[in-house]
Amino acid sequence: MKQPLTGPSERPRCVRCAHYFVTWRPAKPHGCRAMRFVSVLDPALVVFQSSGMHCHLFKPKTGR
Repeated sequence: MKQPLTGPSERPRCVRCAHYFVTWRPAKPHGCRAMRFVSVLDPALVVFQSSGMHCHLFKPKTGR
């Protein structure tokens, strides 16, 4: 079984997630389709700051 992440330095990287997207809004350039929100900060960081837990919806991108 995979060990749980322990700190913000070990949080999932949104740019490597299939749910991450870049918006056209200069004020809120980062978005998460899974959680349906846009933000100034990286969505995984917002989730960690809000709940104290790492994003559980991280899904690695497929392809390359």
